[in-house]
Amino acid sequence: MIDLNNSIIFKTVSAEAEALGLRAFVIGGYVRDWFMHRDNNDVDIVVEGSGIALAEKVAAKLHSKVTVFRNFGTAMFRYKGVEVEFVGARRESYDRTSRKPHVEDGTLEEDQQRRDFTINAMAFSLQKEDYGTLIDPFGGIADIAAKIIRTPLDPDTTYSDDPLRMLRAVRFATRLGFDIVPESIASMRRNKDRLQILSKERIADELNKILLTATPSRGFYLLDECGLLDAILPELSALKGVETVNGRGHKDNFAHSLQVLDNVAAASDDLWLRWAALLHDIGKAPTKKWDEKIGWTFHNHDYVGAKMVKGIFSRLKLPVSEKLPYVQKMVSLHLRPIALVTDIVTDSAVRRLLFDAGDDIDDLMILCKADITSKNEMKVETFKANYELVRQKMAEVEEKDRIRNFKNPITGEIVMKRYNIEPSNIIGQIKEVIKNAILDGEIPNDFDAAYALMEKTAAELGLK
Repeated sequence: MIDLNNSIIFKTVSAEAEALGLRAFVIGGYVRDWFMHRDNNDVDIVVEGSGIALAEKVAAKLHSKVTVFRNFGTAMFRYKGVEVEFVGARRESYDRTSRKPHVEDGTLEEDQQRRDFTINAMAFSLQKEDYGTLIDPFGGIADIAAKIIRTPLDPDTTYSDDPLRMLRAVRFATRLGFDIVPESIASMRRNKDRLQILSKERIADELNKILLTATPSRGFYLLDECGLLDAILPELSALKGVETVNGRGHKDNFAHSLQVLDNVAAASDDLWLRWAALLHDIGKAPTKKWDEKIGWTFHNHDYVGAKMVKGIFSRLKLPVSEKLPYVQKMVSLHLRPIALVTDIVTDSAVRRLLFDAGDDIDDLMILCKADITSKNEMKVETFKANYELVRQKMAEVEEKDRIRNFKNPITGEIVMKRYNIEPSNIIGQIKEVIKNAILDGEIPNDFDAAYALMEKTAAELGLK
């Protein structure tokens, strides 16, 4: 956090604003984080007048390169690791079909009124006569002390005008550990249908930011409380609740999924592994069945869930080509380590797990361990002990058989050259036999053993 009183940036802004006959103020996140003692090197300057003109003057004084966005009336530059953005004070009006406002020049007071939350509407004056004075017309300081998220204006106005603010409220509450005031929660429930005017990319961006917080479950509980979850992730919402038949119930798979998410968050900062944790059990809602003999079942929920992930990624415009295969892999394999710990851990089973997970095996094991959430402490300890047994066995098999980055010692080119044949299905059959023999431990993972099995298999298939 840069020092307001000793920063050359703020002093220069103050001097250049006076020279231009403008009034300038630090506003928003920097001011909030100043009082919360949080680092923030992104500074927003609001100007009563031309923010671009002031930015150009200040950047020239500081020998920095200014970038101007004339269509938006903003300009920014970087100085010694600090990003400073300038914008003219403005007032806004909205129509019902878009979250993009009609913008006019305004005063600081009008600019503060358009801000999303009281804690983001505070400003520091940069005028010589009252330099550093806090301007807090909506009680942001009191709300920081009370740890609450509240809108400057009537929440129905704030959230209806720009429904993205509803997701931002959840994100800020999650990140800061604040509560959303009851009147805002009620307003979100009334205005949830306004989410329809948002782009899916903006919704996904807020979800990603919630997922990257220290305790992301809080954000998804809030989305549910505010009535927003069902509009964004109905597949997750469908996991809520416990159904009981003949006195036998199942776990609340919504609460379980969020506990797994928090467990993964405590072990990894990887956004996409957190997505996998959030979605790992979404297949349970469509596969839930009651069996008179064994009770509740969720057969193939791993397979069904992995297929459902594609629809979620497509709907939210998440990176399908780059990240979808990874998340699908995690969801489809998340039961495999658990299945191993409930049986005798054979080399063959471990080899196949290593082969199927590849370089993502460590992430899969993080998810597997996070998935142990039983309230029965003895059961948890047993599963954790067996989990460690699987990890030990994986290390032994990996060192011996080099399966994690498995490549078949016999390539298609070798088969075609040896038997003088063109590309055909028979090549794939031979390679599949060799792969399975290695994974099942029938032959070692080396060229000579694989070549000998190729010769034997080819002969059985009629090749000479």
